[in-house]
Amino acid sequence: MEGDRGSDEGVQRAGDDAVSAMQAEPDRAPYSLGQLCGYMLRLGTFGFGGPVALVGAMHRDLVERERWITDADYKEGLALAQLMPGPLAAQLAMYLGYVHHGVWGATAVGGAFVAPSFAMVVGLGWAYLRFGGLPWMQAVFYGVGAAVIGIIAVGAVRLTAKNVRRDPLLWAVYGIVAAVTVITKSEAAWVFIGGGLVVWMWRAPPKFLRGGVRAVAGLEAVIASLGAGTDLPMLLRIAAFFGEAGAFVFGSGLAIVPFLYGGVVTTNHWLTERQFLDAVAVAMITPGPVVITVGFIGYLVAGFAGACVAAFATFFPCWLFTIVPAPYFKKYGKRPALIAFVDGVTAAAIGAISGAVIVLAQRSIVDVATASLAVASALVLWRFRKVPEPVIVAAAALVGLVAYPVLRG
Repeated sequence: MEGDRGSDEGVQRAGDDAVSAMQAEPDRAPYSLGQLCGYMLRLGTFGFGGPVALVGAMHRDLVERERWITDADYKEGLALAQLMPGPLAAQLAMYLGYVHHGVWGATAVGGAFVAPSFAMVVGLGWAYLRFGGLPWMQAVFYGVGAAVIGIIAVGAVRLTAKNVRRDPLLWAVYGIVAAVTVITKSEAAWVFIGGGLVVWMWRAPPKFLRGGVRAVAGLEAVIASLGAGTDLPMLLRIAAFFGEAGAFVFGSGLAIVPFLYGGVVTTNHWLTERQFLDAVAVAMITPGPVVITVGFIGYLVAGFAGACVAAFATFFPCWLFTIVPAPYFKKYGKRPALIAFVDGVTAAAIGAISGAVIVLAQRSIVDVATASLAVASALVLWRFRKVPEPVIVAAAALVGLVAYPVLRG
């Protein structure tokens, strides 16, 4: 009997050890930091379509295919990226690097994601100044801009189906935020926070409320005053302006473009309107985050040093706004109140992204040819999921080079 009891206790201990191992397994990364950096390097090199397509690609590749990142971690990262200022896709990439590899992971992954597109826009900036402009760019953008709308639309539909599902409350948040984005043609932080609060209050209302504090309000005034100074060296002025852009513009390239236009063209007169439009076109025809246009602008203003300062000043705040709150997201992320809040912010984020599709389409779909190209791109991606997006973008660029001189000449 004692032998049987000892055997039973041994089996029980073995079972407990197995359960403990299973519970600990999700905390161990099923990949190396080098593998994740390699993936982000490839995505930054070949990932077209702006934040929606890049965010969708991360979910498809890292959550669904490789299973390196859990869906819960991905949703937390997406919510954090929308809550905090800075470029959406880059901030999500940093958070995913943080999940299993901490601050160093966030830094390495963010650098790997941004580096390829930064190198491309610096090279294009050199060519732009060396050869006196890029007249072919309008033809390329004519085709690429339309195809990108199709890519973004498919990404938005898939994100909506995955995260909003059949929840009426999330659909309400999604629809309201999408409408606000279309009407205002911008992305405001309050709509994301509001979406999270609505779902939180509905699903898991707290016993009491505590008011939020805008800790960065004073910093904005300091940065703005630095940028307005006329006696500062050019690189310091570039750092101040682009630091403000990175610290106080939420969402995506859609939101940062009007901010950059006001500072670069209207206030500081660093670029002409034609040069600024070319800078936006460069961001659209190169892979990676749309916000990387800051590297091209910085290069035109102050050469390679200007490009480096502009890029660093833009991306450093979003890195900071990722690693500081990330531990609290990880520690308290399983609480019902935070889960409800994250669901609401996620629905709001996807609603804003879907609204941005309409806003961007109004600018890129200018005739029957571009409308047809956008629809064709969406249908190809929807029907043939394995078709790489760069192939579609390259085909659209060729169509633009051929069709633009005929239709617009």
